[in-house]
Amino acid sequence: MSAIGAVERQRKDILEQMSTIRSMERASLSEQMLEVKHKGVEEPVLRGPYYVLVRREDGRSRSRRVPKDEVAQVKQDVDNCQRFRALAREYERLTEELGRLERESGASEETLKKGLKSPSNRTRK
Repeated sequence: MSAIGAVERQRKDILEQMSTIRSMERASLSEQMLEVKHKGVEEPVLRGPYYVLVRREDGRSRSRRVPKDEVAQVKQDVDNCQRFRALAREYERLTEELGRLERESGASEETLKKGLKSPSNRTRK
């Protein structure tokens, strides 16, 4: 397999991996503990943990509490977003490499596309 073919296969594999991601959250999940003061007790008592999903949106920080029964799914969604971003960076790197390989080999996109046409299409008038 040529170097160009190998890079194209890797790009296709990345797109297939991306398509398997069914949900994601562009945020981070943090744990909060709250100090609560009780009457007659000097030291505050820690309550929690409470889970908070935080993201930047429109230049502002947005947050929302996550119910305990949703924490596992939200963690998975945050991990899926990180995985998606890593795959996108790898796809970008491979696309740059593909362009470089094609320029070095003298094969342009036009040439590659012309080679993919079936012979029957060329004989029709």
